[in-house]
Amino acid sequence: MSVSSMTGFASAAGRDGEAAWTWELKSVNGRGLDVRCRLPPTLEGMEPAVRARLQDRFKRGSITATLVLTKPMGVMRLRLNQTVVDQLEEIIEALSVRVKADTPRLDGLLAIKGVVEAVEEEDTDRAKREEAILGTLGEAIDALARTRTKEGERLAAVLNGHLDDTAAASERAGASAAAQPESIRNRLAAQIAALLEEVPALPADRLAQEAALLATRADVREEIDRLQVHLSAARDLMREGGAIGRRLDFLCQELNREANTICSKSTDIELTRAGLDLKAAVDQLREQVQNIE
Repeated sequence: MSVSSMTGFASAAGRDGEAAWTWELKSVNGRGLDVRCRLPPTLEGMEPAVRARLQDRFKRGSITATLVLTKPMGVMRLRLNQTVVDQLEEIIEALSVRVKADTPRLDGLLAIKGVVEAVEEEDTDRAKREEAILGTLGEAIDALARTRTKEGERLAAVLNGHLDDTAAASERAGASAAAQPESIRNRLAAQIAALLEEVPALPADRLAQEAALLATRADVREEIDRLQVHLSAARDLMREGGAIGRRLDFLCQELNREANTICSKSTDIELTRAGLDLKAAVDQLREQVQNIE
């Protein structure tokens, strides 16, 4: 599977008889999946189906689904208001007895408010039309998935570059003189000698404790090993693809933890520089991971 971004835009239009509509889907970064629907009042009942289809396709991202009707769902027809016409007829007959006047013209009668009214015919194919609208939504969802995948391909190249930078910084930290066993032993021997000069009568068990503590503080090989494990897991996730954003973010936290520990343990300028480069590479990696589904 490919790596997918959380950002994208897609639209799709449909028509059924005199009714026409357009779907617009906008997707941006989000911690989880947040679906927002903007539907015409007459079609708000479709929201559960719209949510279900989006939730079935995407795992992360803030997605806004907007449906725009470019033509009404029903057909408007003109209808003669028989009640008003009957009342007008009674009024005309009553007036004709009292007043001598010409017979009212047809255009004059039609101009009277309420004689003719516009009504919307009942939509007998509403269920069928809603299914067609959902079909168009499916087209928009497919298009959105393609745009997110395309953007994800570009992000994947950037992420792999940051993983390479992180691995290179880790290798420099592991190869530095301060991380070598011989260097660690020499520093430890010097620190123990200095400790014995200050406290000659230090008990053997206390000396062993201090030696172990000094060795632990000086040795960064364990952190280097864990870095390699985390980097290997991150590369496996990149090859796996799909919704890997959360797991990559967790690995970035672990990488950052090891980088901080290396910097805090370092007493050597070369190792410190490698640790700072490592932190910078991990920060850049994590920044891009926030865009991954």
